[in-house]
Amino acid sequence: MNKFQVVFQPGDVNIEVGKGTTIMEAMNEAGLEADFPCGGRGKCGKCRVRLMTGIGKPTAVEEETLNIKELEGGIRLACMTEVNDHIVVELLEHNKLEHNILVASEERAGKIQPHLNKVFIEVDKASMQDHRSDWSRVKDSLNKTVRHLGEVKVPVSILRQLPDTIREAKHKLTAVLYDSKVLGVEQGDTTATMLGMAFDIGTTTIVGYLLDLYTGKELSVVSTLNPQTKFGADVISRITFSNQEKDGLAKLHKEVIEAINKLIGEAMEKAGISRSDIYGVSIAANTTMHHLFLGITPRNIAVSPYVSSITEAVAVSPSELEIQINQAGKIFVLPNIAGFVGADTTAVLLATELDRSEDVKLIIDIGTNGEIALGSNKKIVACSAAAGPAFEGAQISSGMRGAAGAIDHVYFTDRLEYSVIGGGSPQGIAGSALLDAVAGLVELGIIDKRGKFLSPDKLTSPALQGFKNNIIQYEGAGAFLLADSDNTSHGRPIMITQKDIRELQLAKGAMAAGVKVLMETYGIQVEDIEEVLLAGAFGNYLNPHSACVIGLIPRELEGKIKMIGNAAGTGSKLALLSAEEFKRADDIAASVEFVELGSYPKFNSIFAENMYFKQNG
Repeated sequence: MNKFQVVFQPGDVNIEVGKGTTIMEAMNEAGLEADFPCGGRGKCGKCRVRLMTGIGKPTAVEEETLNIKELEGGIRLACMTEVNDHIVVELLEHNKLEHNILVASEERAGKIQPHLNKVFIEVDKASMQDHRSDWSRVKDSLNKTVRHLGEVKVPVSILRQLPDTIREAKHKLTAVLYDSKVLGVEQGDTTATMLGMAFDIGTTTIVGYLLDLYTGKELSVVSTLNPQTKFGADVISRITFSNQEKDGLAKLHKEVIEAINKLIGEAMEKAGISRSDIYGVSIAANTTMHHLFLGITPRNIAVSPYVSSITEAVAVSPSELEIQINQAGKIFVLPNIAGFVGADTTAVLLATELDRSEDVKLIIDIGTNGEIALGSNKKIVACSAAAGPAFEGAQISSGMRGAAGAIDHVYFTDRLEYSVIGGGSPQGIAGSALLDAVAGLVELGIIDKRGKFLSPDKLTSPALQGFKNNIIQYEGAGAFLLADSDNTSHGRPIMITQKDIRELQLAKGAMAAGVKVLMETYGIQVEDIEEVLLAGAFGNYLNPHSACVIGLIPRELEGKIKMIGNAAGTGSKLALLSAEEFKRADDIAASVEFVELGSYPKFNSIFAENMYFKQNG
């Protein structure tokens, strides 16, 4: 096979790949972090790179996606362009995004009840008068120290090391117990230190919290973009990859495990501790990420009747997953609720204590798949709304994630204004700004209830005069210009197109329909909802007024909205710090009534109704 050199600039990263390898595959092989929202299928046009040498003929997809100026300037799509010569590739600004990752959340009090118990013992020495085995003397010492321990179990792996451990430690040991099972035997008294890490594994990002398992004190927080994004922005694209690609499941599993181990290392360095000090890890994740973390195929989640392989909580040894912590520790994976309502929702419910609330509350976690829960201590119902990638920017013409260079909010005063994450010239528009922009177009009457741009002759209101120059034509339809080519970092205009509005309507229609279906299932009206809790990154960056104007959330609830940050992270912490909370998470997940929207009798009509925008007055 012919081999060619690919050099990535800046950074002078050099890699040798086989003929026909795509630039995307070369980037992944070189370990260059990049975002491929559509999973490399040439649909989103977000993976633009510039070929500095070896510029070949563009593919049909590139000719359709890129303009003449870009094609002549050597711009290509990394997922479409194959390497058939020695080439130099320039990575553009969007290839090196610094993402804003939500790590903060509202905390709630919880009783600390460690899953593991470290017990210091002094083991009797063997003698001519005491012929008990090494294990018998350890077991007897444990039963003297720990009341009501019962029958103590020990794996063969520990028995193999026990003779040397006892004698090297001069008979002074610390046993690590999980219920009545010995997970580890350590030399000397190590009871003073027992740390753990709570993780929230999202489709887009991963956040980890290093905690003292005795006090609950947070020692450090770390985060990263989920490296699986190179295989697709959403769970469906990753399920497809795991099913269709050779060793697809193994690759996705390896990516998340390596990311977890890397984050543990970063947290360890920040806090100045050793990996051997970490004895517990908790995992909250949506059902697909949960399965990929455990190395379980998620294929059946994506096909009717959309079932997961397991919903119950799981506790496994670190060695089973190759998690690099003290091997006497344990990995605690929170339970799922259904195929598209995962352990992250369980964690949110645990954090918010919806199962103990006297008032009816609505909890919404908005993302590619929006999870919605409604209820109180009487009953909880939940569903998943296939919101699509609009909120993450994947199918929006100028869309991007919430990262440096993204317009994150849009303001309509007497003229158009916007803010950019990190300042400077914008590169694209984040989902929160898309909501603001469309809400403004609705309030100003620039688009009608169907989301269509009104013709210029109908835009006669004096309030519109400051925005007339922003109303343009694009590909034969109306569009709204946010930044012209002279004011963007890449020289392309940033606009809201008619297709973008349609994508947003599909997303908000699905979410709003989910809320309506849950209210009908629960048997309540909108006024019966006392509070709306918005969880997750997107929910905490959006403007509640914009969300209500476009109908994502019922307008009547605008004054009842509260942002609760990364509530899934809070739930993961609680489950790590308390065996009782971990058990309660299992009970909560089992008690939730899951509603499959696709099989709800009136869903199609409810969805169609919620596609519309409500006009003022």
